[in-house]
Amino acid sequence: MFCGFKEGEKLARHVAGGDVFVFPSKTDTFGVVMLEAMACGLPIAAYPVTGPAAIVKPGITGFLSHDLRQAALDCLKLKRRDCRLQAADFTWEKVTDIFLRALPAAHAPAPRPARGPVRLLSGTSIAFPGT
Repeated sequence: MFCGFKEGEKLARHVAGGDVFVFPSKTDTFGVVMLEAMACGLPIAAYPVTGPAAIVKPGITGFLSHDLRQAALDCLKLKRRDCRLQAADFTWEKVTDIFLRALPAAHAPAPRPARGPVRLLSGTSIAFPGT
C-alpha cells in the first residue's frame, strides 16, 4: 500500500504503526531499511538470503523463509522490544567493522576451476600438468 511521501518523524510514526516489515528482496545485501523498521519495533519477514541473514535473529527479531506470508504471520508473535534492542546494537562502528571484515573475501581472487584435458579442433588433445 502506498501512503504518500513521508520523511523524518512522520515516516517513523507511520512505520511504527505497522505490525511487520516485509522485505521482499532476494538480492539486496545490507538493508538499512530493515534496521530502521526494527528501530520502530517491527519484526522482519524476509527471504533467507545474505542481507537479511546478517540482521535478523530468526524467532527473535523476525523470520527468514521462502514463504513470506507465513514468515509475516509468525512475526506477529514476536516482541517489538527485542526488535528495537537488536537495531540499537547496529551502531555505525559495528556496521563499518562488518563491512571491513568482508572486504578481504570480496577482494580475494576467485578459485580456478580444475582443468582437464583440452580437445583441440583437429581432434588431438593436450593435458595440463596435474590432470
